[in-house]
Amino acid sequence: MTVYFIVKYLHVLGAIVILGTGTGIAFFMLTAHLSRDAAFIARTAATVVIADVLFTLTAVVLQPLSGGLLMALSAASLTERWLMASLLLYAVAGLFWIPVVFMQIEMRNLARAAVAHDQPLPARYHALFRRWCVFGISRLRFGDDHPVADDR
Repeated sequence: MTVYFIVKYLHVLGAIVILGTGTGIAFFMLTAHLSRDAAFIARTAATVVIADVLFTLTAVVLQPLSGGLLMALSAASLTERWLMASLLLYAVAGLFWIPVVFMQIEMRNLARAAVAHDQPLPARYHALFRRWCVFGISRLRFGDDHPVADDR
């Protein structure tokens, strides 16, 4: 196996981790939200925040590194349209993802506070959840992965 294929494998694996973690996080947050149980939401959101930082952030950081290495190994140029488009879409997806992490942290904190004070979830939580859904759907529309042009 060549270095190129190893890096390409890691690049594709990173895209899979981003997509898989994002899908799992969306499922668990939605399931918790639909339960309307603040304690369950707080526990789920706490786990989601950890998963997003541990898995998604790691893959998000490694994707451009492995992509840059693939560019160097394949002699691709930043002026190629497919590459410029994929980098633009990656940046747009990131602009939607970053606020989502902070929304998850705040939703977790609001759910914890509701549990601690034996109160229902506040209106702020529900507004954040609606925004979280919109940002998550937008992120999926723009995508987190991009094609690799050269299949040596």
